[in-house]
Amino acid sequence: MSVLNTLMERARKGAKVIVLPEGQDPRVVAAAAKAVAEKVVSRIIVLGTEAEISDACAKAGVAERKFETLDYLASPLMKEFVEEFTEMRKAKGMTPEKAAQTMKSRIYFGAMMCRRGLADGLVAGSIASTADMLRAAFHCIGTAPGMKIASSTFVMDLKTPAPAGDNVLLFADCGVNPNPDANQLVDIALATAATYRSLLGGTPKIAFLSFSTRNSADHEILNKVKEAAALMKAKVEAEKLDIISDGELQADAALVPSVAAAKAPGSPLGGAANILIFPDLNAGNIGYKLVQRLAHADAYGPILQGLAKPLNDLSRGCNADDIFGQIIITACQACR
Repeated sequence: MSVLNTLMERARKGAKVIVLPEGQDPRVVAAAAKAVAEKVVSRIIVLGTEAEISDACAKAGVAERKFETLDYLASPLMKEFVEEFTEMRKAKGMTPEKAAQTMKSRIYFGAMMCRRGLADGLVAGSIASTADMLRAAFHCIGTAPGMKIASSTFVMDLKTPAPAGDNVLLFADCGVNPNPDANQLVDIALATAATYRSLLGGTPKIAFLSFSTRNSADHEILNKVKEAAALMKAKVEAEKLDIISDGELQADAALVPSVAAAKAPGSPLGGAANILIFPDLNAGNIGYKLVQRLAHADAYGPILQGLAKPLNDLSRGCNADDIFGQIIITACQACR
C-alpha cells in the first residue's frame, strides 16, 4: 500500500484547515476539490478573486465548488495583517507602506493566516518560487521552539523494502541547507524526527551518514558528522527523547543489518535506520534522486520542517495530484 494511503487516514483523523494561496491556478482548485471530496481536511481555503477562481475552476473542470474561497485583497484581515506585520518587522525597518505592499503577496497573506491560527498549514509554489515561499515562512512563521534553522526532508516510498524491512525512509536535508555545521545537522535530525512522527508514527531511527563508519577513515570533512552524532547522542540521553541515533555511518552500515553487525557492532540502529541525515546538500540531493530514479521509489517533497507551522512548497511543474499529496502531508504535519 502506498504511503500516501496511510497518510490520508492520518489526515482525515486530524481534520485540519489548509490554505492554498494560488487560487488563480487550475491545478490548485482541482486539488482543493479533491481534498474536500476525499475528506482529508476539515476545510480548504483558496485565496483569489472571484474572477480568478471562477476562471480556474472552469479550466480545471470543477463544476461544483465545495471549498472555501477568500478574496484576500478585499478581506478585512488585510488591515490587521499589515499592522501586525509592521510591528513584527519594525526592528528590520518595516514601515506600514512596505507592509501593505508585502501583504499583497498571496503567499505572505496565507502565511499570516497560519500565524494567526486561521489555518493549520499552507501549500503553495505551483506559481511562486521556492525563494518566495521560504521568505514568507521565515518572515511570518519563523522556526519552531528550540530550532535555529528550517530544513527539508523527502519521504521515500520504496518499491522494495529496505533490508531491515522498512518501506518508507526519510532523507534530509535534500533541499534547503547547502553546508550545515554540526549543530545545524542536529537541528535537521530533530526536525526530521518530528516529521517522521507526524507522518508515520513510531520511533525515529536516525543515521548520520558519511563515507566512514566509526572512524574507519580520518579526514577533516568527517569531523562535523562525528560531532553532530555525538551532540545528538548527548541530547537524546539528557532529554530522554524517544529517538535512536548513531553515526558516523556509511549508508550500508545504516541500512543493512548484516553490514552493521560487521562494520558497526553494537550500533543501536543495527542497520535499521529509517531516517538518513546527509552531511550536505550535494550528498542529500544526489542521494534521493538516485533512489528515486534507479530504485523507482516515489519521492514526496521537499517537505519543509523546523517551522512553527507547516508551510510546504511545490514544484512549478506539479500537477493536481502532486498538490493533493502535499495537502495531505501538510495536514499530517499539523497534527503533531
